[in-house]
Amino acid sequence: MILDLQRVKAERVARGITSEFMSNKLGYKSRSSYSKRENGDIPLEVNTLLEIAEILGYPFINFFTPIVPESERTQNTG
Repeated sequence: MILDLQRVKAERVARGITSEFMSNKLGYKSRSSYSKRENGDIPLEVNTLLEIAEILGYPFINFFTPIVPESERTQNTG
């Protein structure tokens, strides 16, 4: 499974929460500290991801997508 940072951002935006608010809630000194993690420029620690999920009221497991090997993928031609 891989962390889907786009899902993290999408859920934050959908709830009307700014990156500045998240930064403050997580104890970062600046908005960019949070944004760099949300954008993948700095690795997002598991504990931080759990805090983000709690703030958003969103199950943290839903931030992950499964990795399906190419050989197991099916093509939908319909």
